[in-house]
Amino acid sequence: MKKMKALSFIAALSMLACSVGCSSNNTDSNSEKATEAKTEAPTEAVDVPEIDGYNLLWNDEFSGSSLDETKWNYEPHEPGWTNEELQEYTTSTDNVFIRDGKLIIKAIKSDKNGKDYYTSGKVTGQNKTDFTYGKVVVSAKVPEGQGLWPAIWMMPKDESYYGQWPKCGEIDIMEVLGNDVSTAYGTLHYGEPHGEQQGTWGLTGQTYADSFHEYSVEWEPGEMRWYIDGNLYNTVNDWFTAVQGEDEKPYPAPFDQPFFVQLNLAVGGTWPGNPDATTDFDKAEFEVDYVRVYQKPEYDTNVKKPEKEFRQALEDGNFIFNGDFSEAEDLTDDVNWKFLLFNGGEGAAEIKDNMIVITSEKEGTEDYSVQLVQPDLPMIKGKKYRVTFDAYADEERDIIVCVSAPSAGWIRYLKDTTLKVTPEKQTFTYDFEMKDKDDNNGRLEFNLGHRGSTATVYISNVRVEEIS
Repeated sequence: MKKMKALSFIAALSMLACSVGCSSNNTDSNSEKATEAKTEAPTEAVDVPEIDGYNLLWNDEFSGSSLDETKWNYEPHEPGWTNEELQEYTTSTDNVFIRDGKLIIKAIKSDKNGKDYYTSGKVTGQNKTDFTYGKVVVSAKVPEGQGLWPAIWMMPKDESYYGQWPKCGEIDIMEVLGNDVSTAYGTLHYGEPHGEQQGTWGLTGQTYADSFHEYSVEWEPGEMRWYIDGNLYNTVNDWFTAVQGEDEKPYPAPFDQPFFVQLNLAVGGTWPGNPDATTDFDKAEFEVDYVRVYQKPEYDTNVKKPEKEFRQALEDGNFIFNGDFSEAEDLTDDVNWKFLLFNGGEGAAEIKDNMIVITSEKEGTEDYSVQLVQPDLPMIKGKKYRVTFDAYADEERDIIVCVSAPSAGWIRYLKDTTLKVTPEKQTFTYDFEMKDKDDNNGRLEFNLGHRGSTATVYISNVRVEEIS
């Protein structure tokens, strides 16, 4: 079997010595303090822990007095460069600096032409610390505040090798939204059409803004695993990439090429929303204690894409397990039903008397802020499906039902459908045809957040079945 030998960091640097670095955009007066490129090695020796089965490939403990530009690039960008984000990424030492042995990426709010203006920082290892396969370990503390969006993520050294995003692939090691700092996300992006697989790890009684936490990803030829503080919370081994209308590239493309680590703090954008009066920019600092990249001596690259397993319907044709709520199951695990809270939603769910009772204390800021889901539904292209359930509420209110695609960019197989539930029990029925690529991870969703009501909802007799 084909094996890949790990290169030492020095050898890797030698191979990259003649590579062309990232291009930089000109910045305006907010970046007049831009630093000139310089090389500065860390001044303190730091004992880096060994990991069994791995060699240390490269690391940065941020023990110098400024950013080590043998390992990192500043990457300036104008506002609105991506995701409708508000910040300008600069090369200013006001936005990116070293303090007390930590990298600080600071978002700053100022005024420009009579309007709010935001600057922040982004650093990347492109053409300096690229690698293929390994274990990335980062210790960081995130800022809290509406509209703040810190991230630790990876992109390919040559984004054009398989094509522009998402065909090139993207590995998100950690993202946290500043308005919900008790939840962290680890995500893989790929494909065309856009595929996405995401895991979350929530904290109880503390947040990711309270203290430093260790975020890690293990990237191997046929599998990726995400950890927070040593807890495994997401595993992905099924991905693809293709040009629209063409055959898929050989697996494990696009994750069989050199990637680099990058760190940034965004402000605003399509996911976190924009800052508001509650956002404290005096404390808008993303702190990174260390970045460590390990690599095994060799990797078996002779891997095959796993065959998809599709859930089989129950004897009565229902693809929903425990759809009659006869079992008072654990609603926090990943088996059958799961109850979720996000973005300010507060509430609880309980199975009793052959129904699920969902109580809300706060509706949150998103439809999915209070959410009941069942994943792993088999959705086969060309098939027709019917969703049925009974529902009522303590008082008239709206809820939303859909069948979504967590592994396919969150598209909808059954579109988001708003319905009114009343104190009188009603039966709801929705038919749809699956027109997209086969998916073994369709997800039935009931979304109760951001609907102008916190009235208790009762759901029973849930079915998803194939119809001719």
